[in-house]
Formats: sequence, structure tokens, C-alpha cells
Amino acid sequence: MRELQFREALREAMSEEMRRDERVFLMGEEVAQYNGAYKVSQGMLDEFGERRVIDTPIAELGFAGIGVGAAMNGLRPIIEFMTFNFSLVAIDQVINSAAKMMSMSGGQYPVPIVFRGPTASAGQLSSQHSQAFENWYANCPGLKVVVPSNPADAKGLLKTSIRDNDPVIFMESEQMYGDKGMVPDGEYLIPIGVAEIKRAGRDVTIVSFGKMMKVALKAAEELAKDNIDAEVIDLRSVRPIDYATLINSVKKTNRMVIVEESWPLASIASELAFAVQRHAFDHLDAPIRRVMGGDVPLPYAPTLIEAYLPNPARVIAAVKEVLYL
Repeated sequence: MRELQFREALREAMSEEMRRDERVFLMGEEVAQYNGAYKVSQGMLDEFGERRVIDTPIAELGFAGIGVGAAMNGLRPIIEFMTFNFSLVAIDQVINSAAKMMSMSGGQYPVPIVFRGPTASAGQLSSQHSQAFENWYANCPGLKVVVPSNPADAKGLLKTSIRDNDPVIFMESEQMYGDKGMVPDGEYLIPIGVAEIKRAGRDVTIVSFGKMMKVALKAAEELAKDNIDAEVIDLRSVRPIDYATLINSVKKTNRMVIVEESWPLASIASELAFAVQRHAFDHLDAPIRRVMGGDVPLPYAPTLIEAYLPNPARVIAAVKEVLYL
């Protein structure tokens, strides 16, 4: 095991897969000469050259389309968006081309492509640069959507995503690139669609993914001081979703709180709540609670950001509500 930053784990994943398979290449804004906007691709241009680490103009629709065409012709592109807010410029290629081509071609054209970059809020970036679109992309058949919460998962899941024959949306957090964690030595892969119980417990199930796992785990630590034993589950991917792990946990704890940064309407949390009440209704001793971002564009003022985002105090309050404390 080694301690790596989140960005270093992503870089290792891409570099190892590029050494393994010459069809893999990285393309996006500032990924080459500048070493990546967040230094994820630092040093990769020197190793792999400008044919495989490619700087693009500020033209997301254009380079996303090039990536889809390259994938249809046998290559395995990694397309970096500087943030997923900018993927909206390219969403026609992601939704109408990458996600649908396998089906529309009757299986003749798989699209093995990874679209990756940071999602959701990152400091005072205001409304247009702070949006969490995990549920948007998860709503589209044909895509897989991965949202890792730590360096070890980031590396294992990205390597799996690059090898996958379907298009994968790989969503990171700008605020996590400097996070450090232990990463296994040697080759390892983590399957897409398998959640992980990060903390076992008996009193309540707390479910989250990505950056919000920090909030969930911190809340669990504080709850333990009050002798409340929370089980914390990291989804790791939001399409596909590992429903079985969630349902089995609720059958044990009988209560669930879901933590998600996005807007409340039509969220991943809404889907999880439906699935659990559909398949584990008789095991629930309280209504499922969600702790979500605000139902407004994210403001710029730090006081309003604090009020908007989920935090441990809000999670603790929701847990105590479902425990009737």
C-alpha cells in the first residue's frame, strides 16, 4: 500500500492503461502542455507524446464528437472536461451519440469512451460552475456513471472504466484532488456497480457517494459518540446502482438516510428511496430521509454556500429524526 493523492491515483490509472493498450489516449483542454488544469495528467505528455495526450481548443462539443468517432473506429479515448458544467456544451454527443450508438447500430458500433472531470461545487465558483449532474447522466440508458470517493476507489474504478466497452461518465471532485489515501500496490480493478460498506452499523443506514461520503462518515463518527451505530454505504456508481447492498442493509438497520449534493427533484436519492420502499417496505421502521443540496442555483456568498450544502449536522438531525430521538 502507498499513500497517494486523488489526482495521483487517477494519473496512475490512466498511465497504466495507456502503457497496457496503445489504443487508449487522453484528450481535453490543457491536459498536455499545462499538465492538466488540476495536474491530473502531469508528466503524461512527456511519456506518451502529443499523439496520445492531446490539447484541444475550448470546444467541448467538437472534441467530444471526435472522441465518439474515435471510439467507434476502435480506439479507447479518455475525454477530460475541465468541469462537468462544461459538458453541457457537449451533451448532444454524450447523450445522442455515445449513449445510443451501440443500440442504434444493432451492436455494430460499441463506444468504449470515458468522459471524466470534476463535478459539483468547489469553493466560491457560483451557480454556473457548481452543478452536480450525476443524476442527469444516470437517467440516460447506454451510459455508466461512476463517482469515486477516495484515491483507491478512483484508481481501480477508472482502470475498469477505461477497459469497459460502454461509454462511462467518470465524475470526480475538484475539492478532492489533493486528498490523500492508501492505494494498493500492483494491478487491481474495482467492478462498476458494486457498492461498498465503508462503516458497518446496526441502527441506521446512511448512503452517499463521491465527495458527500466525507459528510456521511463524519456524521457517523459524531453519532457514535451518542451510541448511535450508523452503517455507511458508498454507492461508487450511480448507474448501475447496487440495490441489493442497500436493501440488505435496511433489512438490518430498518432506517435509511441518503446524502446527496444535487438538487432534490428527480435525484439519485429519489430513486434510492423508491427502490428501498418497493423492495424492503416491511423492514422500514421510519420514512426514508434525504439530505440534499438547496433547490436553488448555488450562490456565491460563503454563508449561503454553507446553508446550501449537506453537512454533518444536517445528517445527524435526519438520523435522529428517523430514530425518533
